[in-house]
Amino acid sequence: MYAILDIETTGGKFNEEGITEIAIYKFDGHRVVDQFISLVNPEKKIQAFVVKLTGINNEMLRNAPKFFEAAKRIVEITKDCILVAHNTSFDYRILQTEFERLGFDFRRNTLCTVELSQQLILDQPSYSLGKLTRSLGIPMTERHRASGDALATVQLFKLLLEKDTEKTIIQESIKYFDRRLEKEKLKNLIDSIPNILGVFYIHNAKGKVIYIGKGKSIKTEINKLFLKITKRAVKIQERANTVSFDRAGNELFTRLKYYIELEKLTPKFNFKKKFKITLDNFNNDNFIIVDKGREVEENAIILIEDNIVFGYGYTNLALQEKDLSVLKSVLTVIENKEVAKHLIKNYLNKNSVKK
Repeated sequence: MYAILDIETTGGKFNEEGITEIAIYKFDGHRVVDQFISLVNPEKKIQAFVVKLTGINNEMLRNAPKFFEAAKRIVEITKDCILVAHNTSFDYRILQTEFERLGFDFRRNTLCTVELSQQLILDQPSYSLGKLTRSLGIPMTERHRASGDALATVQLFKLLLEKDTEKTIIQESIKYFDRRLEKEKLKNLIDSIPNILGVFYIHNAKGKVIYIGKGKSIKTEINKLFLKITKRAVKIQERANTVSFDRAGNELFTRLKYYIELEKLTPKFNFKKKFKITLDNFNNDNFIIVDKGREVEENAIILIEDNIVFGYGYTNLALQEKDLSVLKSVLTVIENKEVAKHLIKNYLNKNSVKK
């Protein structure tokens, strides 16, 4: 069963809108079997541009039921249904906000006819409801009124069901309120990551790095991130498409790689770390730090020249320790030398290593 709906609102600030009209058509995949259409008194003023767009004004809503009076009927007609709308994220958010004000947790699985149309009806100049239905020859009455828009969405959804000949696209496009598909995707991402010390990168569907993390066990850190329910964590989870990682070999390289990449990539969901940079010099102007590499017989190398961090990398020092130019050729030059110096000095002080 599907509950195909459209909602008109007062307009206003995000999550402060009120519903002025709602239309829900219960659809069994072939025909409408139930419906609910009603004006709603939002108990707040409608914005002028919305009045002009919809024709609904405050005077029309004076004797209309308030949302709490319509809530029970909305729950009943949508029970065990998948909510369908043209831009479902908007209508679903508005409904959930209204129910939250009543202390009721309203949760339904959803489908969006915009997203489905983009997959099943290709190369349209616009996927707005008005222009799309016009180009497809779907009749529409009372544009920007809940009943007219919802009925047009019913006809559009019928067409989408017919075009989904493999019967997979619509099924795979359902957004479950319990996030079962997202959880399965995140579990697969976690399973693909080894239990190692290093840095990990979360990429969105376009391959862009949206978050960088680090840890002694990057698998554990990713798992913690995917279990969090903060707004930032949920946004990362929703956008996560792939995860890549760098094995570091040691704690110092983990920190260096992490902060260097933060500076370079500026991921959307990382907080920018501000350092109180120390201007103190190392005790020696020229030296090499040798630490544990990623593999047996590999060394992690940091080169300091003239009290400035030149670069870092991995190599077998035994083969190159007599030729500095060869060593430099395998190192990655560090651009943000002040941050690198700060991190290295702190690490050396913490671990009581003579500089």
